[in-house]
Parts: sequence; C-alpha cells; structure tokens
Amino acid sequence: MQQLLKTAAIGLAMATTLLSSSVSAADANPIGMPQTQPMTSQTSADTWKSVATQTITAGGVTFAYRELGKQNGGTPVVFLAHLAAVLDNWDPRIIDGIAAKHHVIAFDNRGIGASTGSPSNSMEQMADDAITFIKAMGFNQVDLFGFSMGGMIAQEIVLKEPQLVRKMVIAGTGPAGGPGISKVAGVANYDVFRATFTGQDPKQYLFFTRTPNGIEAGKAFINRLQERSENRDTEIAVWAYVKQLQALKAWGEKQPADLSVIKQPVLVVNGDDDRMVPTSNSRDLAKRLTNSTLIIYPDAGHGSIFQFHAEFVPSALEFLGR
Repeated sequence: MQQLLKTAAIGLAMATTLLSSSVSAADANPIGMPQTQPMTSQTSADTWKSVATQTITAGGVTFAYRELGKQNGGTPVVFLAHLAAVLDNWDPRIIDGIAAKHHVIAFDNRGIGASTGSPSNSMEQMADDAITFIKAMGFNQVDLFGFSMGGMIAQEIVLKEPQLVRKMVIAGTGPAGGPGISKVAGVANYDVFRATFTGQDPKQYLFFTRTPNGIEAGKAFINRLQERSENRDTEIAVWAYVKQLQALKAWGEKQPADLSVIKQPVLVVNGDDDRMVPTSNSRDLAKRLTNSTLIIYPDAGHGSIFQFHAEFVPSALEFLGR
C-alpha cells in the first residue's frame, strides 16, 4: 500500500505532464468533467484535427469516441490507446492516414478521458469494456490497432472473442509475462523526473531515442499532438493512471498465454531500442503468433510508428488491405 501511494503521487505529476503539452490553457477541461459533442453527420472533409467527439452508452458506461472514414466502408479499424492516453494522444498523421482508406474509430475506455465509469485495473477488464463498445457500435467484426498497452488489450480481445477480430496491428507492445513489462511504471516515472528537470516533454524520452534523429522526431510528434486546438478531450485522472499502472504490473507478472491459437494475421511493429516495452517482446510476439509480420525500425524507440509514420502508414494500409 505504501508503494501504491508513492506511485499515485508520482502518477499525478506524470498524468498531468504527459498530456499538458498537448492541451492549451484555454482549451483544457478540468479533470473529471467530460466534454462530449452531440451525434453529428461525418463528412469526407473531416480530419482528426476537426472531427467531432461523439458518445454511445453501453454496459452502464458512456463511451467518448471519434470516427473517420466511415464512407470507406469495409471492416472498421478500432484503435486501442497507450498508458495515460486519451483521444488527443493519437498521432493525426496515423489516424488520418489509415482513415484515407478505412473506417477508423478511436475511443476512451471506461473511466478514461471523457468516458464515464470507474477505470479498470486489468487488461482483461479493459478488453471486456472494449468488446462492449465494439458491439454497441454494431460491429460484427473489426480490425484492431493497439499501441503499447493497447496492444496488450488487443491480445486479450482476440483470445476472448476471436470471431470478433479479422486482423490486428500491434505496436510497441508485448505478451503477458514479457520481460520488463512489470517495470513500466519505474521507467515512466524516471523519465518524467528527468523531463521535468530538463524542461522536456516526457514523451520525448519515453517514446524516442536520444539520438539526433530521435530527438527531432519527438519534437515533431509532440507538435502534431497540438494541432487540434478546439473541443479537446478530458485529461486522464490520476486515479485512472494508477489503475493502468496496476494493470501493466499484473500483465507483466501474468503467466504467458498460448498465442498459437491466434490465427488472425498480425502486424507487429516496434523500434530497435524500446525502453518502455523492450524490443525483445515484439520479436517474441512475432515468433509465437502463427500468422505474423514483423517490422523493426532502426534508431527508434517505443514510438517508432510516430517517428516513421510516413513509412508505417503505407505498410499498415497494405497489410489491412490484403
């Protein structure tokens, strides 16, 4: 309990710092006060910068979500977010790039951002909530796009309800029991402290290498997260962040699952120097999944898909379009 209280205190600083660089003072919402938009008609001119936030209620939770590319039809691509992330933490270049060819949906899980309810503290429960959202949207089958913690949730979804999933893209993630996953909190909090002392955004350390290429890519990514200036999402609450840390620790200590039962095509992506979820986890995933494709980007860290978005988006589109 003492350790948890320490984590909560550190989490307050991190949860605020992780998202504050993406929210201007004029547009930020008070923590715990959801901001949602009424159901609107989407147009082909919408982008991640401008598309309205909508809501849907299922299982006692009102989920906040945004969708693009509905006019494309086909199998929807559901995005599953990383630790401490809300809707505004998705890279516009990736969302808009995938939405150019596919119907894309990103949502806040229970108790995160503008979604209501009590936050979950296990990947299994987060997967159940995601399944509830997917079915409430009326989707019989989806593609999953999971980054970091979202990739762990994606694995749980496909193990729980394989018929619901056609394909998966999982980046910067690892399997249950993977090395280093239970220590994510330590890595994250350390980087928050050094970012504070150097005046950097923590994502610059957490997602990118400290080489010249990594530093420049990090700055560009952080700037892109600020492109949406109006109707932004609600920041994550500290207690929700702590719950997510608990889920990551439990996932890292969990007995490995039999991933050979996953028959769906899976695109596994990472950088060659991931500090948060060590790259060895991605290599392990690719070996244990019977129908996988592995991409490892050079001189890249946890956020390799953001650093190499110009190369990654075409690869993801090719994979999803097969």
